[in-house]
Amino acid sequence: MIKEAERQKDSTLFEGMTSINAILRSIDEGSTRRITKIWFDKAKRNSKGREYAFLKGVSERYGFELLDAEAEFIDDMAVGNTHGGVIALCTKREIPRLSNDTILKDKGFYVMIEGIEDPYNFGYALRTLYAAGVDGVILPERNWMSAAGVVCRASAGASELMSTYVADPLFACESFRKRSYKVVCAGIRDSVSVFDADLTYPVFLIVGGEKRGISAAVMQKADLTVRIDYGREFKGSLSAASAASVLAYEVFRQNR
Repeated sequence: MIKEAERQKDSTLFEGMTSINAILRSIDEGSTRRITKIWFDKAKRNSKGREYAFLKGVSERYGFELLDAEAEFIDDMAVGNTHGGVIALCTKREIPRLSNDTILKDKGFYVMIEGIEDPYNFGYALRTLYAAGVDGVILPERNWMSAAGVVCRASAGASELMSTYVADPLFACESFRKRSYKVVCAGIRDSVSVFDADLTYPVFLIVGGEKRGISAAVMQKADLTVRIDYGREFKGSLSAASAASVLAYEVFRQNR
């Protein structure tokens, strides 16, 4: 239960080589996050010698300490159990605010997601959006990026690699409309099936959470409202992460 609660806390502890490799790549691409220390299970130095040698080789370049540790120490520090014997302590990452001067792709695909209640689901959504070719995500002020380690692990590193901005939803709509983007909201009222909608680039897609959805003020800014049709009668709704996945891949399909 303690570990379960810890996953929603602010954290800059990253677990596993997938997360660490994503951070190293993100640093090369301009991220402000830095690795300060990496602890490696000394009992795994032989079985994971290539990983250890790699980290030792790049430690000076990226400016972090590589420390041996007991397995019990790493298990106590980690929230999950898929760390593979390696964890990293990092600095915070600065996420820029979206402004009218922010350089974005002319014919791109950006997504705003809000209202996801769990950092793992948030990470799963980012993983799919990244895989679907989304150029960047816009987040509201309150989001799960502070639980960075959990989100990175759930997203298989995508959260550190995705271009990310913070913005008020209404401002984001106006900013993208000024750039000739089609503003598309996920909803039911006055909607068309996502499979029948014209979702050619440039697209700014907004997906709300299961509980609160998208505010009426934001819905009024939409050029188009799309829904996900079901294959059978179903009174429930998809999770925000699942809905974002379906919608993003339909946009990808239409523009591939």
